[in-house]
This record gives sequence, structure tokens and C-alpha cells, in this order.
Amino acid sequence: MGGDGPTVIGILLAEHPVREGFLDPVRRRAAEFGAAHPGYEVRISTYRTFTGGDEFTRILDSGRVPAIVDVFFTETQRARDAVCATGGPLFTPVQRAVGGRREILGEPVVLDDFVDTAHRYYSYDGELVSMPFSVSTGLLYANMTMLRAAGITEVPRDWDALEAASRTLMRSDGGPSHGVAWANDGWFFQHVVAQQGGLLADNANGRAGRAQKVDLASDELLAWVTWWQRLHKDGVYLHTGVAQDWAGTFEAFIAGRVPFLWNSSVMAEPVVSAGAQAGIEVRAHRLPHNGAVPYAGDVLGGDSLWLAAGLSPEEQDGALAFLQYLLNPEGAAEWHKSSGFIPVTHGAHRLLEAEGWFTRKPHHLAAPAQLAASDGSPAATGALAGDLAGMHADLIEAMTDVLDHGADPARRFAQVTATAQRRLDEYNAGAVRRRAAR
Repeated sequence: MGGDGPTVIGILLAEHPVREGFLDPVRRRAAEFGAAHPGYEVRISTYRTFTGGDEFTRILDSGRVPAIVDVFFTETQRARDAVCATGGPLFTPVQRAVGGRREILGEPVVLDDFVDTAHRYYSYDGELVSMPFSVSTGLLYANMTMLRAAGITEVPRDWDALEAASRTLMRSDGGPSHGVAWANDGWFFQHVVAQQGGLLADNANGRAGRAQKVDLASDELLAWVTWWQRLHKDGVYLHTGVAQDWAGTFEAFIAGRVPFLWNSSVMAEPVVSAGAQAGIEVRAHRLPHNGAVPYAGDVLGGDSLWLAAGLSPEEQDGALAFLQYLLNPEGAAEWHKSSGFIPVTHGAHRLLEAEGWFTRKPHHLAAPAQLAASDGSPAATGALAGDLAGMHADLIEAMTDVLDHGADPARRFAQVTATAQRRLDEYNAGAVRRRAAR
């Protein structure tokens, strides 16, 4: 502690407006850390996520950030490329800063305890770059009350089985109007391409070098799009007419209009709870995949925590120690319980298991099991590329044209590949200019 008081550790977190009090557990951990380490004060600020992409880009482009920054997974490459106001990288790899230490300021280091999928996603050249924090994946939610009434006892595991079950239920007396719903969102495109072992970008999905080329019209992606288009034409897929309609598809499932829902694992508790209130038994299950090809794995979503470069030794150690405290088994378990994101460390999972958490709430097991089934390939790990969020937007627009206007999938996604390639070229050129300017 200096003469002017404790060393301040600034942390910039993404605020999720859909859930009141979302960051309360982090605020509690910050206060506890300060009490245990009176030489430090963790000071939290926030920025808007999802709707605040431009705000986050401006923050990085300013070249000035607090000690810890929460970064949405689509912005990982942007964070890697960010430069500080005085030149050099804006962030330093967290594993490099830890430097092989087993504890920092008495806090045990948890870097080696992260679940494998998250550790791979946020690593580059064998080095963990940022701390996985809020990790999710997509899941299939099934109305087991409706399925059992029709004599279906197992949740479909692949596309064909999902389609067959949907058609059976739609034909049953008093059956649903449609079979399945999901939001038209870029994240699901990433999922299905990864499941089939496909790549969105060159250089091993951007894992073996900077992504220079993208392919958004691959065989894997078009297999998904043409199947989706057929389900829509046949009335099996419920198209709400609204892009990224997470809320509308959720409501359709709870109302019994569809027996199957694709959604985020973060929604496991809300979906199961809302189903119970509506008299529906809901089962959370792994996403169905293309049964015609081997399964490779599903991608993650969520955020990770980045460490600013250029900190004083005292400030850097305080930031690193707080990160270890925030994500120690108790902290990671608490964050899972409050937020719905998966237990991001093995220690947290074991703690929750010992508490009987998964026995009481088995729907929280589907996401960790799905991520653990990954083959660890670059395809299953997920793409690392500049302006990935922009590519998501391009994919949504193209699929809207297919669903609403009958656009030919091969032609339309060839067009979107050209658009996304221009985005990537512009991003890469800008990253080079920014480094050269500083």
C-alpha cells in the first residue's frame, strides 16, 4: 500500500441487460478480495454488450484500458491486434504474465484447471492468452411431455432424427403447428460447421496464422442451410420472421407451438423453470448434428478476461491475483449458479458435483458434456478471425434472403463469402496500419 492508499485494479466488464443484478457476484468477489488484500481495491466499470459492439471497438481503438477487460468471444482477434497509445500490444498474454508461478499474492493459480475447450479457444501458439470467464454453448431443449405422449422416449441426436420426430409430433392429434425453432444467428452457423469438421477460415481456422481467407459457402455450411430451407418450406421449422429472435423462439417453445428449441446453454435454467410453470417437462440435450458425417465438436460462446500490458509489477500482480480469486473453484461455481454459464474449471465442476448441484439440476450437465466431446481439432475449436461479428451479420442477412425470398443457397452464400472476404481484408489492412502508426 502506497502513501495515497491502496493500488486500484480497474476491471471493465460486459453488462448483460437481460438479467438484473448480473454482475453482483463479481462485485461481491471484488469486495472480498479487497478485504483479504487491503493493499488493493478492485474497481469495476461496465460497457454494453451485444448492442454495444461499436462502443467496445472505440474502447480498444483508444489504446487505453484498465488492468482487466472483459472481451466477447467474437472480438478475440480484435483484442489480440489492439495496440496501446504508446505503441506495442494493448494486452499481454495472461500465461506469460503468470510466468509459471503456482500462486500470486497467496491466491492459487488456476490456469491449468480450465475445461479443455475453453483453454484451447483462448490459447495461441500453445499459450493461454486470456482467462475464460463466461463460457456457453448451444443446446437442444425438448418438450418431453409432448414427446412421451407420442411414444417418443429419446431426444433426437442428429438432424434426420430431429426431423422425423418433429413430423411425427406434428401429425399427432392436437400436435404442435411446427416441429422446431431456433434464432437465425451467426453463432449457430459456427456450431454446425464445426460439428461437421469444417473450417470458416484458412490457416487452420486462424489458429496456425492470421486468417486471410474465409469460406461461408462450404459443403458443411450449405448442408445446414439447404436442410434448414427444406424444413422451413415444409412447415417443420418455425420462422418467426425476425432475425436473432431468441425471445420469440423461446416463447413459442414454452407455449407448446414447437416441441424442440435450439438455444444457448445459458438459458437452461430459464427454459426448464418456465417449462415447469407451464406444466412441461423440459430436457436439455446436446445439439443434433449431421449424422452423415463424423462429429467433431461444438463451439463455445461467451467472454474472456484480458490483462492490460504495461502495468506496474504491483498492479499486474494484483490483477493476476484477483483473476485467480475470481475463478477459483468457489468463485467459478458461484458464477455458474448465478449466470448460467458453465463451470469453467474442473475444480468448480467437482465442487458443484460434491454439493449435489447436478443431481438437483441435471439440465446443467448437458453443456459441459457437449464441450467435453470435442475432438480438439481447429474446426471444433472455432474460428479466430478479424470482424467475426460482421461475418455473423452477413450470414444472418443471407439466411433471411433464403427464408423470406427463396434465394438460392449456393448462389447467396457465395455472395456472402465475397462480402465477408472484403470485411476481413479491410480488417487485416486496418490492423497492420494501426500497428505501423504506433
